[in-house]
This record gives sequence, structure tokens and C-alpha cells, in this order.
Amino acid sequence: QVHVVESGGGSVQAGGSLRLSCTVSGFTYSNYCVGWFRQAPGKEREGIADIYTDEGTTYYADSVKGRFTISRDNAKNTLYLQMDNLKPEDTGMYYCAATISYFANYCRLIDNYKYWGQGTQVTVSS
Repeated sequence: QVHVVESGGGSVQAGGSLRLSCTVSGFTYSNYCVGWFRQAPGKEREGIADIYTDEGTTYYADSVKGRFTISRDNAKNTLYLQMDNLKPEDTGMYYCAATISYFANYCRLIDNYKYWGQGTQVTVSS
């Protein structure tokens, strides 16, 4: 059984940094997608970054490119989203999700993700 648990949210002033953690357990294969998504109040959930673990291929949405970075600790089955130079528009509930995949492009689509964490709140004040 696959479990996804994220943590690390909080409140920060604009320009500050936070690091989110996502621990994925239960996969018996090494090829899967891990995506980060966020949902602002009144808006749809959007994908902001993902990694295809088999190749280490990463993707970042334009809104976070250059400010957010995915890294991973394979020994801990944990991935991190380092968020720097945070802006008020980054405020929202952040979710980590995972799904089996055989190619990187599969990671782009939110509907492809089968296993979701509970979410963690990020609030950026101006």
C-alpha cells in the first residue's frame, strides 16, 4: 500500500524560504512520478513541480521556475521542495502526490496521480 505524507508548511514573509518534505512509501518499483501541487483559495489545484524518479527528470511551472527546487534523499524515500524568494501569490495548500509511470511526460497531468498526501498550508505575507 502506497502512502504519501508531506510536511513543512508554515507562514513566512515575502522573500523568505520554506522547505516542504514528501515521504513516499510502498512503491515496489523505482519508476514513478512525484508531483507538487498547490491550491489557492477559490482556485483550482495546479501543478507546480514534479520529478520522474527513474531518470531524475524535473519540471517546474513558469510561476516557480528559478525559485523552487526539487531534491531527494533516496535512503529516506523523501523528496523535498525548496521554496525560495516566496511571494504572496505562492500562498495556498500544497499537496504532494505520486503515481507509477513509465515516462516523464506522464508526470505533467494532475489526473494521472493516484496517491495524494493530506496537504500542508503555506502562507506568504507581504
